[in-house]
Amino acid sequence: VEQVFLYLPLEHAEDAERQTQCVSLMASMLERAPDDFKPLCEDWLDYAHRHKVIIDRFGRFPHRNDILGRASTQEEVEFLSKPGSGF
Repeated sequence: VEQVFLYLPLEHAEDAERQTQCVSLMASMLERAPDDFKPLCEDWLDYAHRHKVIIDRFGRFPHRNDILGRASTQEEVEFLSKPGSGF
């Protein structure tokens, strides 16, 4: 659990390199996890992948745009209108 806490800044970074690093670290943690801990690690890896997909697509997290005063692109607006698009 402490490892995940340390990886969260990578998962929440708007940087493709940091996202790749996070997915790699989460995957490594899953490989090393005891069997009873693997389902939780799989969930964490899934979240890491989902964050990475958004950064790979947009280069940023569109759900942060309003609070950061950034204008959303039409593609981001369409993405955000779908259920489960934000975190």
